[in-house]
Amino acid sequence: MKSGFVSLIGRPNVGKSTILNAIINEKVAITSNVAGTTRNIIQGIYNEPDYQIVFMDTPGIVKPVNKLGKITNKQAMSLVKDIDCLLFVVDAPAGIGKGDRFILDVLKKTESPVILVLNKIDKLSKEEIMKSINEYKDLYPFVEIVPVSGLKKDNINRLISVIKKYLKDEVRYFPEDMKTSNSKYFTISEIVREKLFNVTLEEIPHSLTCHTIFYEEKKDLIEVHVDIIVDRDTIKKIIIGKNGDRLKAIGTLARQELEGMYGKKVYLELYVKTVSNWKDKEKYIKELGFLDF
Repeated sequence: MKSGFVSLIGRPNVGKSTILNAIINEKVAITSNVAGTTRNIIQGIYNEPDYQIVFMDTPGIVKPVNKLGKITNKQAMSLVKDIDCLLFVVDAPAGIGKGDRFILDVLKKTESPVILVLNKIDKLSKEEIMKSINEYKDLYPFVEIVPVSGLKKDNINRLISVIKKYLKDEVRYFPEDMKTSNSKYFTISEIVREKLFNVTLEEIPHSLTCHTIFYEEKKDLIEVHVDIIVDRDTIKKIIIGKNGDRLKAIGTLARQELEGMYGKKVYLELYVKTVSNWKDKEKYIKELGFLDF
């Protein structure tokens, strides 16, 4: 039996959550085209009869502009130590950016082995993949370099095989059938937030969050209430839409996914609330589960 802990680290929108979902073969982290979708540390658990790998999908590391940004950076930075290995995920087609170089400087302080994961190779030719490998390989002493496509699930099994080399523990930390340590409250909040991004597209800034405030499971029905918290009334109006049509569409998409997930009918109530500058208010940051490391 071999087991261990692995962190995914990288700048926003490089596809860390998509890779995690591909590895676990189940949706444990929400994804969208909005940079910085992941805000909390998401734990995904990969199980085989003789292996268990606990993955932490960290928030993308950016220059913080508010208290929430500082906290999510601390969350990500806290997971570069005392783990079995790190997956440094990069957007291969985008090339090396300032954010990548900043993270590599941080990684120089860790003693954990670092695997470079070149993501989105489905957009590159073989020659371009080799060029990308050559651009990165001299920047840091990576123990391995693995090109993948999280979206297409290309080379994911190869990545898992490589990770297994660096597992040090010999204990199963979670039950064999467990795929995430996230609570139902957190999972529901994240699904609603994902549907918000899907429906509103580019119309709303990245200044909203969701908070599950009520959950009750009955024999053949689950009742759920979720607060959607925004920082301006103008955003609230956009989310609600004309005659509430947009909020209804968001609710329908979230409800359908939750029913598929839990195998029961779901009654979902969504409430949109304006809290000015919530990302700078410690009270809301703590209530919403953002832990200050």
